[in-house]
Amino acid sequence: MHNFKAKYGQHPFDFNEGIMSFMAPGQVFSIGIADKGKQAEKSGWVIYIHPDLIWNTSLAKTIKQYDFWDYSLHEGLFLSEKEEATITALIQNIEQEHHANIDQFSKPIIISHIETLLNYAHRFYHRQFITRELANHQILERLEILLASCQGLPTVAYVAGELNISAKYLSSMLKVLTGQNTQQLIHEKLIEKAKQKLSTTNLSVSEIAYDLGFEHLQSFSKLFKTKTNLSPLEFRRSFN
Repeated sequence: MHNFKAKYGQHPFDFNEGIMSFMAPGQVFSIGIADKGKQAEKSGWVIYIHPDLIWNTSLAKTIKQYDFWDYSLHEGLFLSEKEEATITALIQNIEQEHHANIDQFSKPIIISHIETLLNYAHRFYHRQFITRELANHQILERLEILLASCQGLPTVAYVAGELNISAKYLSSMLKVLTGQNTQQLIHEKLIEKAKQKLSTTNLSVSEIAYDLGFEHLQSFSKLFKTKTNLSPLEFRRSFN
């Protein structure tokens, strides 16, 4: 047997025990022999889901709703021993059904196991956002610094890129930890800056909107009122 080296796209994949990752359609996955003559130290499972398998099923309608298809390679799911046993049992059930005599129940049973596996992965990612407290709060601190220093209105893609995190992973993590996604947090910090400018400067509302990166005053005023129940002018008058 040999040590194997896997690649996802053009990036080497570091196989460690208890790691689970998801690959979106169209991504390239390869396995090659890294060191000939050495016994393999790692093992694992790979499931490929062909579109024909789930065509016209409930899974075809829901599979894209799982954010983890868009997570980056380094944002894998770190499973506990108990969680790994749960996933392994589901995969073994799928394998057993696949090798059994095919009948009218085979396809719905396999799809049911896949749906259960995805739902468990969703649960375990939710748990990971909470339990990896130190790493996640370091990200939150970096996010706070980034948003405080940004001039104008940053996009979600820009923020995620600066933090070296996929946009989907960042928003999912923030939703669990703060109750808000990335876009909502960007808007919240923006409104804080707007309040500070409205209450401590003589800049016009139009000038403030422009400074904060809005091309149109109406867009700024609408967002401000949505977040505060006051128009920018009404907020400013409350300080007079």
